[in-house]
Amino acid sequence: MLIDSTYLRGRRLAVTVVLDALTNRVIVGAYDVHESSAHMVSFCATLADRGLHPLSITTDGHPRLLAVLQAQWPQTVLQRCLVHIQRQGLSWCRRHPKTPDARSLRRLFRRLTTIRTAAARDHWIDQMVDWEQRYGSRIAITPEHGYVFSDLKRARSMLVNAHGNLFHYLDYPGIASTTNGLEGYFSRLKMRYRQHRG
Repeated sequence: MLIDSTYLRGRRLAVTVVLDALTNRVIVGAYDVHESSAHMVSFCATLADRGLHPLSITTDGHPRLLAVLQAQWPQTVLQRCLVHIQRQGLSWCRRHPKTPDARSLRRLFRRLTTIRTAAARDHWIDQMVDWEQRYGSRIAITPEHGYVFSDLKRARSMLVNAHGNLFHYLDYPGIASTTNGLEGYFSRLKMRYRQHRG
């Protein structure tokens, strides 16, 4: 399944939706529930009580949501959305990075959504390990100085924390590698919400 949240009316009204990854059908949606809210615990507990026991969950990787999902369904495979990781990583690395560590990391992020085979995955992981050995360990222990380096540090931390849940879709073809199905649903939902006159 896919799970994600979005806002309507600025940041005032949160909507969380669970989508069946195989059929693209909405399983359940809830108002006033967001990934970081305390309501997420009871939301997931209610789903489990109603008999939902997903084989996999694709999510954007919000830390609180990941913790809730792991606690509720410890045997479920958690797949991180590759598009979310790629977009955030490219943003933190900047469009035209000045340093070799940021340039190399940006190349890793750019290739992330192109991986379709185990061989391509293994090659990407080898390059990530090489980058971590050359640059990552130093970046991790260097005190933050300036927002550009701070963002590079965030990009490295995100990738290190997520890499174990990046490629489950290669082993289990039914797993969605992105939450794009939900993003499309949210776009239609917002369009209808804006058109509503009542």
